[in-house]
Amino acid sequence: MKKLINNPTKVVDEMIEGYIKAFPNHVKQLSENQRSIVTAKETKDGKVGVLIGGGSGHEPAFMGYVGNGMADGVAVGNIFASPPPDPILEATRVIDKGAGVLYIYGNYAGDVMNFGMAAELADLEFGIQVGTVLVTDDVASAPKEEKEKRRGIAGEFFVTKVAGAASDKGYNLEDLVRVAKKANDYTRSMGVGLTPCSLPQTGQPSFELGENEMEIGLGHHGEPGVEKGDLQTADKVADRLVQDILNDMPIESGESVSVLVNGLGSTTRMELYIMFRRVEQILTEKGISIHRSYVGDYSTSLEMGGCSVSILKLDDELKEFIDHSADCPMYVQK
Repeated sequence: MKKLINNPTKVVDEMIEGYIKAFPNHVKQLSENQRSIVTAKETKDGKVGVLIGGGSGHEPAFMGYVGNGMADGVAVGNIFASPPPDPILEATRVIDKGAGVLYIYGNYAGDVMNFGMAAELADLEFGIQVGTVLVTDDVASAPKEEKEKRRGIAGEFFVTKVAGAASDKGYNLEDLVRVAKKANDYTRSMGVGLTPCSLPQTGQPSFELGENEMEIGLGHHGEPGVEKGDLQTADKVADRLVQDILNDMPIESGESVSVLVNGLGSTTRMELYIMFRRVEQILTEKGISIHRSYVGDYSTSLEMGGCSVSILKLDDELKEFIDHSADCPMYVQK
């Protein structure tokens, strides 16, 4: 599978180098650890820092969401691999403004281990208090009664959006943890895979699907989903994804939501808008209003084909955070 790269072992570092050069007014790379990226804009004392991170290959997640109203820093791992503790700790040290730092990351074993180690070191070495919120929005990855085992996928965008806005508004670390956990608890995602991606180091497909086959619930790293079958129409796929979400998180008529239809890397905007069209129809028929919508590539899987639907159930507090302005290199909201 073709890629525009140089040395396969240097793709992440060369990507970061290009990213920093492209957006010098938004982000900067820390000289002490080149996998640590922080906001280039000065943040005020007493602001709780928001740190995100994870493996590369999901762009614009995660480094695309460092900026005003979103995250203050990011630790970048290898492709589909957690960043080690060192870049996490270095970014933590730099973005701490005396009020602590909130870690937001997906519920994957490597991330849990490495961010957990960094949190302990931040306290021991620098006296920085760290709060943690694990994102567990992927409905397909574990049953409802074992929600704590679920993976984090595109819904992490909503959790970061809420936490970044609350930090901007001056919330302390305890309250920031509370609202970020609420955002996670009120978010559900479900995806479909159509075609695999390939890792730069191997050039081989990450999984196999037949020419006319799709997989419901496929993970962002190619983890097995819940069902393989013949390719269906966009409307039927949207019906399935939304129904699984609503079965897991009932939303009543009269309530409002925020919706994200997320592309996985090679899915066209045309297809994503066709999917959103049906998602909006389903919710409207149920009396559920969409307060704010997002369509595009927000958390990809290299060049994987397919998409995911994320729904955040809103209350007045979460609505205020979702509406808050943001200015990041890969995401701007007025």
